[in-house]
Amino acid sequence: MSYQPIRTLAQEVKTNIAKVIVGKEDVIDQLLIGLIVSGHVLLEDVPGTGKTMLAKSFSKSLSLDFKRVQFTPDLLPSDLSGIHFYDQKQHDFVFRPGPLFTNLLLADEINRATPRTQSSLLECMEERQVSIDGETKRLDRPFMVIATQNPVEHQGTFPLPEAQLDRFLFKIKMGYPTNEEGLSLLKRFKSADPLAELQPVAGPAEIEAAQRAFSSVGIHDDVLLYLLQLVERTRVREDVAIGVSPRGSQALLRAAQVHAILKGREYVTPDDVKAMAKPVMSHRLSLRGMARGRQGEAERIVDEILRQAEVPAEAGITVRTG
Repeated sequence: MSYQPIRTLAQEVKTNIAKVIVGKEDVIDQLLIGLIVSGHVLLEDVPGTGKTMLAKSFSKSLSLDFKRVQFTPDLLPSDLSGIHFYDQKQHDFVFRPGPLFTNLLLADEINRATPRTQSSLLECMEERQVSIDGETKRLDRPFMVIATQNPVEHQGTFPLPEAQLDRFLFKIKMGYPTNEEGLSLLKRFKSADPLAELQPVAGPAEIEAAQRAFSSVGIHDDVLLYLLQLVERTRVREDVAIGVSPRGSQALLRAAQVHAILKGREYVTPDDVKAMAKPVMSHRLSLRGMARGRQGEAERIVDEILRQAEVPAEAGITVRTG
């Protein structure tokens, strides 16, 4: 099976986003992987690092329906899902869909909403459906949530619970630009807004084809066992209260499959698993004691696990099994 259409889709979207966003190729790759595996992405970093700009550039590169919601403490679940209202002309209740009924939802500053509103995303993120007044309504496909949050400011915020975090495929940190990237960014936005001129380069047909095709990427049993070894090590550490869930191990497998495609291969190697381990696993770790309060501790733990885990030999892993 040829995976060239997936690589072409990814390259066209990356080239288009590069008209607005300087650098951040790894971050854009992870957004694309999230889209292809039908996953959701949490962008976390300090204000002004381009989280919302990246999400908007990503959405404008795709011919999909896009909605943005600013999460605030007074946001209600019905503000997301929609409501039934009485239409006097029709003499009946009519459903007015909320912003969840879209293809790409930007949940800006998601941790500013109350736990009640945050929990309204659980069903739609996992099952691609919304239950309203006892009626279940299916969401359109593709459906992807791109959420942002500020890790520094805690006043007026509500930390995402483990169940919510586990539904995000990746947690991605943007980081500051280098001096060279910063200079290019200033020149690019000095006299124009490239985001306003961005045009879509891919549509639903290409995305749905990619979502159907990636799962046939081969992975040897030795690599599967290596992946499971990484996950299991998160569950037995003394500084980790809750390790990576079975949903997390499946997410790591799917992400590694698409990563292999983007790197030009038709099979998964240990390097693909390593590359995806930190963004997939770190936010799924619930830490104990003093480790909870240390910034970047979960990422450090994943790095340590990667160093300690035994990597399978290269011989034979190109065999496509499963």
